[in-house]
Amino acid sequence: MLPMSPRHRLPGIAALLLATSGWGSLFLVSKGVLHHVEPVWFTLIRYSLSALLFVLLVLPRGAAPWRKLRRHAGPLALRGAAGFGVFSVMLLVGLAHSVPSHGAVIIATTPMTTQLVRWALDGVRPSRAALLTTALALLGVATVSGLLFGHGALAGSTLFGDAIAFAGTLGWVWYTRGTTRFPELDVIEYTALTVLASWPVLLAAAVGATWLGWSAAPSLEGLRLSWQALLFVGVMPSAISVLAFNYGVRALGAVTGTAFLNFVPVSALLMSAALGRMPTANEAAGMAMVVAALLIHTALNRKANASPAARIARTPQNPRNYSTCGATPS
Repeated sequence: MLPMSPRHRLPGIAALLLATSGWGSLFLVSKGVLHHVEPVWFTLIRYSLSALLFVLLVLPRGAAPWRKLRRHAGPLALRGAAGFGVFSVMLLVGLAHSVPSHGAVIIATTPMTTQLVRWALDGVRPSRAALLTTALALLGVATVSGLLFGHGALAGSTLFGDAIAFAGTLGWVWYTRGTTRFPELDVIEYTALTVLASWPVLLAAAVGATWLGWSAAPSLEGLRLSWQALLFVGVMPSAISVLAFNYGVRALGAVTGTAFLNFVPVSALLMSAALGRMPTANEAAGMAMVVAALLIHTALNRKANASPAARIARTPQNPRNYSTCGATPS
C-alpha cells in the first residue's frame, strides 16, 4: 500500500475529528431525549431524518446509485442494520442499565476490538506499538470517565448494561469493515445506501418491539418536547458524522479511523467545559493521554505506510522487463 499523501491524509484526520465531535455531542443531547423516546424508536427517528438528507445527496447522481442499491440491497441492509441499529440500540439500552462514563469507556474499546477482529478474520496481527497506543488511549479514557480516579468504580450491578453496550460495538466494527467490501461505492454512496437499505429493518424492529411489548411508541407530547434535539441528532451525529467517519476510514484505514473514537469522550468533555463545567485535574490528564495516543498512533501508521514506498523507490528497474513484455526471466 502506497503512503497516503498529505492532500488526503489531512482531510481524513479533519473528517474523523468532525465525526467524533459530533458523536460526543450525542451523549449530551440524547440524555434528555431518552426521557421521552425509547432507544429503538430514537434510533428509527434519527436515521429517518438522516435518510432524507442522504436522498438529497444521491439524487443529483442520477440512476447509478439506485442501481447499486438494488444490486447490493441485502448486504447493504445487513451492514447498515448492524452499524446503525444494533450499535445504537444496544448502546442506549446498555446505558439505561449503566452510566454515561462507562459508555464512553466502552466506545473507546472499539479500536482494540477492530484490531482483534482483523486478527481473527484476516490474520492481521496488531503490532506491539498499536497495542501500546490503544492501551494508553483506554487508560486515558478511563481516567477521564472517573473509573480509575475521582469518582470511584460503581457496583457490579452495571455489568449487565456494560456487556450489552460492548456487544453493540461489534455491530459498528462490522459496519466499518464494510467500507472496503464495496469498492465500487464511494463514501457518499456507501453511507447513504446503507442508511436507506437498512431503514426498513429499523422500522420493522421498532414496530416489532412495540407489538411484543418490549418498547413503547413515543407520544405526540414526547415528540413535541424533544423534536429539536431529535432534529440535531438526525442531522449531525447520524448523518454528517457518519459521512465524515466513512471518508476518514476510506482515507486512513479502518484501524486508524476507529482509533479516533477515543476522542468521543474527550470531545464530550470539551463541550461540557464550553457549557460552564470545567474539567477536573483527572479529566484534563486523561484527555492529554488520549490526544497523545492518537498523535503517536497516527505518526506510527504514517511511518509504517511510508516504509514500503521508500523500498519500492530504491529498487532498481530491471531492463530485461522491457524486452520480455512482463514475462519473468528464467
